[in-house]
Amino acid sequence: MRKSYVNNNIKQKEFDALIKITVEMSRYLYPYIREILKSKEDHEDNSVIWNDFNKRFIELIKERFNIDSIRVKKLLNQAETDEIIIKYLLTLSLCISNQGNQKLKKFLFDF
Repeated sequence: MRKSYVNNNIKQKEFDALIKITVEMSRYLYPYIREILKSKEDHEDNSVIWNDFNKRFIELIKERFNIDSIRVKKLLNQAETDEIIIKYLLTLSLCISNQGNQKLKKFLFDF
């Protein structure tokens, strides 16, 4: 889906390392993740946070992904984008536990 796509298989050690980095970053960013999710529920008071995050998410997709791809176009669809963002943020917030590595691996394998 990326613009600079390389067809290389990732090694198990590299995959595990990326999982560990993602889980640690989730722990670090957990307060921000919670605030974003909370702002989605409370449109009147905190909609600025959600809108800023959503806008930046879309910008990053357009900047780094191949926007001609059907899967990327689906990400850019506003109705589906909100659901996808919420799913990703909830997954990251659930990965901060002690079993976060296993939870994230299971999520990615099921994806």
